[in-house]
Amino acid sequence: GIRIGLYSGIYLVVALILALARRVFPFFIERGVGYIVELKNRTWLDMSSLVLFLAFWVADILRPDSLPVALLALTLLALHAVRLAGWHTAGIWKKPLLWVLYLGYLWLVIAFALKAAVYFFGISPFLALHAFSYGAIGMITLGMMSRVTLGHTGRDMGDPPSALLPAFALLFAGSLARVLLPLLAPAHYKIWIGLSQGLWVIAFTLFVFIYLPMLTRARTDGQPG
Repeated sequence: GIRIGLYSGIYLVVALILALARRVFPFFIERGVGYIVELKNRTWLDMSSLVLFLAFWVADILRPDSLPVALLALTLLALHAVRLAGWHTAGIWKKPLLWVLYLGYLWLVIAFALKAAVYFFGISPFLALHAFSYGAIGMITLGMMSRVTLGHTGRDMGDPPSALLPAFALLFAGSLARVLLPLLAPAHYKIWIGLSQGLWVIAFTLFVFIYLPMLTRARTDGQPG
């Protein structure tokens, strides 16, 4: 029961990201890169990715890390890699509020790859779990909070605080330390865990220092809120 609850909680948040990202990520990118670009969305991919993720969720609950789970993970890996490629444009790498979301979604693709590798190569299942949670959910949550706060307090989303860049970079480094370094150097597992914890705390502490004044004061444009 504990495992079902914990994994279902993670997968529910992932499902929300998959559903909402389809609309907001291309919207943000098209309006944020500073030039005209039209990104690709495919209806068949939108529908199949959600249906197959539901199947993946149920399969991993009923038969954890089995062959059906691995095959579904590989299929989802391919689908979301295609989606992510369709959302790419070079301008995102000049905009921290965009690349943090893009890299967060990339962690979903990596998580599906690691989930398949559990069955085929016998790696730890917790690496995929933390790619979903620390990598994808962590980075996308921080990126969305950073962007939405600017917009809803009347600030310019095209000119975010400069301290956001190190916050995003630290969180990405922490996700590498939590997910990939244990795979490459498992003998130092405790070091990687401690490092990733510290980087997470520093990244979100920076966010609090940057955004608490915005959230506790009136909007800069004089509108209510």
